[in-house]
This record gives sequence, C-alpha cells and structure tokens, in this order.
Amino acid sequence: MQEERIQKILARAGYGSRRQIERWVESGEIIVNGVKASQGQKITENDRVTLRGQNLRLATKLRVAKSVLLYHKKPGEICTRDDPEGRETVYKNLPDLSSGRWISIGRLDINTDGLLLFTNDGELANKLMHPSSEVEREYAVRVLGDVKDEMLERLKKGVDLDGEKASFDSIRFIGGEGANQWYHVILKEGRNREVRRLWESQGLIVSRLRRVRYGIISLERSLRSGKYELLSRPKMRKLYESVGLDLGDFPVELRNAKGSQHKKRGNNYNPRHTPTKTRSAKQKLQQKRRRKKKSPRS
Repeated sequence: MQEERIQKILARAGYGSRRQIERWVESGEIIVNGVKASQGQKITENDRVTLRGQNLRLATKLRVAKSVLLYHKKPGEICTRDDPEGRETVYKNLPDLSSGRWISIGRLDINTDGLLLFTNDGELANKLMHPSSEVEREYAVRVLGDVKDEMLERLKKGVDLDGEKASFDSIRFIGGEGANQWYHVILKEGRNREVRRLWESQGLIVSRLRRVRYGIISLERSLRSGKYELLSRPKMRKLYESVGLDLGDFPVELRNAKGSQHKKRGNNYNPRHTPTKTRSAKQKLQQKRRRKKKSPRS
C-alpha cells in the first residue's frame, strides 16, 4: 500500500487542511501506532491514527466522494465552529455530511458578507488557499471618502502593511456618487482584513465589503444571504482542474440538509422532483358537488 505524508493523507480524508494538520502534529495531538506523529511522517490508510484520543477511520474516509458547497455568508456571522461568546457561526447553517466534515476554504471577517466555499476534501482546500496557487479573490467594496487617482495607483503598486508589501491586482470603479463609491478589487492572497487595511492605508473607510468570487466560482444573485448550494459535478471538475487536481469520485450524499434553499419534505425529499399539485379548497368543493350529483337519491 502506498505511503503518503501524514498531513496529505489526513487532508484527503477530510479531517482538516494541511496547515491545520501540521499544527496538530506540532502540538502532539496526533498519535500513529501508539507514537506521537512527526512532521512529514509517511503513513498508510491502514495505520492506527488517533487525533485527541479519537480513532480516525482513514480507509473509510478516503472512499467518501468529494463535495464542494457554496455559502452566502451574512454580516455578523463568524467563521469558527464554536464561539465562547455565543455568536452565530457559519457552520450552524451548513448541511450535515454522511461522513467527514466541512473544511472552510479561507475566511471572512465578522462584518464581511458574500461567498464562502466549503469542501470535505482537504487537498482541494489546501490548493485553493496556498499562496503558490495564486487563486484570485474578488470583492465588491463601498468606500467612504474622496478617492483620488493617485490613491488607486498606490494601491495597485503596493503599500506597506505591518512590514509587508500588499497590493490589489486590479481595481475597477463600479458606480456611486458623492462620498460613497463602489469598486471591485482583486487580489491573490488572503491575509487578515487585507482589503479593509489597504483602503484604510489611504485614509479611506470601507463601509461595505462583499466577496463576489473565489477563483473560478462566482456568487450568483439567486443564492440568498444565509443559504447554500452544492456545486454541480461539471463545475466541480473545472474547479479541481483550475488548481491541477483530478475530481475522481461523485459528490457526497447530504443528510439533514438544514438551511438549504429547498424546503424539506421528509427524509426522501428530492429538490429536483416536482411534487404533485395539491388541490385548492375550491377544487375540493367542486369535486364534492360532482359526487353528490352522481350518488342515487333515496
């Protein structure tokens, strides 16, 4: 059986991104065959692996098909699984997986809304987030202040943010009048609050921020705030190919699809199936009258 680095095989099994798994190895939370795992250690799916005392079913997880989900994040939601302050998290609105768990592909801060991608494939998540892949992120930004041409030039050439150079790959004016103006900006990295900090470096205020695209996936108008949809197989294939990966298996089957755009009608509800039309009260009354006419008089 072929061996793989521990962070790669656990990511493929959907336990987390490579970076997250590397942090678990560093903190001694992963045990392989009774011994603490080491960075870059090679294992197979048949090795006994535990994470924080829980046995991992690698062989089973690696056979689970891959899935990608689009979620329209609302302002005020946070991108963590649990919050000590009791604030609403994006994970509470996601559907359950039959196996594995959702991995967030990047994050958005609490005041930013828009497109979030989730997958149960850690390898895909790593590829889409890694700086070497140079995946574009596009944002719609409402800027408060007097935006001058020289400011835009500086933002494209690069400004210093905490000792590191940062810039927008493109800036496009969308519309607006007076103090509020809308722009679409693109960058290829996901540093903390980078879009806001770049505009603030020019003495401007971001009054509204929405992510509208991640890589080749755009936020559709039909996907309402707080709702999700599964990415179709053709789009999944293109997404995988865009970062040099092969899709392979079919998307996973979802269970308890809470929060979707489709109203559930029992455990076997299929959103693609058009249900039989229910009769209105008027139709029922007409049918009752027809039955009375047909019945023999006493």
